[in-house]
Amino acid sequence: MTGASARIVGREVVFQGWYTFMRLRVEMPDGLVADRELLHRDSACAVLPYDPARRVVMLITQPRPGALFHGEPSPYEAIAGSLDGIDPASRIAAEAMEEGGLRVHALEPVVNMWSMVPVSTERVQLYLAQYRVEDRIGEGGGNANEHENIMVHEIALDELRDLALSGRLTDAKTLILAQALLLKHPELW
Repeated sequence: MTGASARIVGREVVFQGWYTFMRLRVEMPDGLVADRELLHRDSACAVLPYDPARRVVMLITQPRPGALFHGEPSPYEAIAGSLDGIDPASRIAAEAMEEGGLRVHALEPVVNMWSMVPVSTERVQLYLAQYRVEDRIGEGGGNANEHENIMVHEIALDELRDLALSGRLTDAKTLILAQALLLKHPELW
């Protein structure tokens, strides 16, 4: 964040679909111009719902191309969605119901993070939120029209901690949220 800055001197849209892929020409601080690829994406939000009474969290799994490409199972993930111009609290409420069949209560902000700053414009606002057993009012599973095939999992807080500390919680946003829960709410353990 100090010294000379780089700047974009050219851009070309390579693909426009669910995402927009661009090729940028970037003038570096030393004056050289370099090509860089960019995934242009709207902001998103994610929430880690937790039930302190039953000592569980809700996570989801769904087929993810990145994991499939490497022949790995799709990882546990926090409930998430693109903002699409909607405020984070409204989007999280909708996504929690759609993906987890869940009503969430007061959102606890964690961070507004870059998901992949080397190659993407996306920022993800992360939150924690409590829920109770009576807040499970639907099946979840995602939007049938989007072919999400979401599976809902409630896992014990101790298992979440073990997954995070052992390196087996491999989705970045979910790992950050699990660590935030560990740090912000040590009374749960």
